[in-house]
Amino acid sequence: HLVPEVSTRYPYTVFNERVFLMHDVILYDFGVKRSIIDSLVQRGCAVTVVPQNTPAEEVLKRNPSGVVLSNGPGDPAVLGEIADQVKALMGKAPILGICLGHQILGLAVGAKTIKLPFGHHGVNHPVQDVATQKVEISSHNHGFAVAEETLPKSVRATHRSLYDGTLEGMSDPGENWFSVQFHPEAAPGPHDSLHIFDQFFRMMAEKNPHRRDG
Repeated sequence: HLVPEVSTRYPYTVFNERVFLMHDVILYDFGVKRSIIDSLVQRGCAVTVVPQNTPAEEVLKRNPSGVVLSNGPGDPAVLGEIADQVKALMGKAPILGICLGHQILGLAVGAKTIKLPFGHHGVNHPVQDVATQKVEISSHNHGFAVAEETLPKSVRATHRSLYDGTLEGMSDPGENWFSVQFHPEAAPGPHDSLHIFDQFFRMMAEKNPHRRDG
């Protein structure tokens, strides 16, 4: 259970005063990479980073445009309490999960996680968008994955690894969330998947059409 060791202990907010602020985002820190925060700030988000054990009720009181679940270390199977809080957020605000955040979303919908016989590490992993068949080169750093066959029917697979077929992305449009197992914010690259943040931004805009409208 490594997440408490790397998560922030106190909330803090990051924004760029030179960028017009469009959305207030709550980001759960499970070991977040600064490049995730930067990717959101560059798109006009004020990002409030909160500790890993922040209750859903407290997040909803802030009335965020969206919620991001960050990457982080360790076995996701021990994060049941966090998954319960995430479940309470589903349908209340748009959610984007990245890496460990993707796995926590899987747990929240009742899926199981597995330990991969060979973890995915490095910057040249091909993943395929299920809908478009487009292949993107992506950055990975994970030894666990969501078992696709355990997903409920409402959740659809959006990306798969072309190495071993591992589930690399999923979504539930009815509950307004989606996630990716890889790192779209990879720094210094590859940058094939930066559009994931644009997709999240559009989701927040559709849900909150009058936020920060001047």
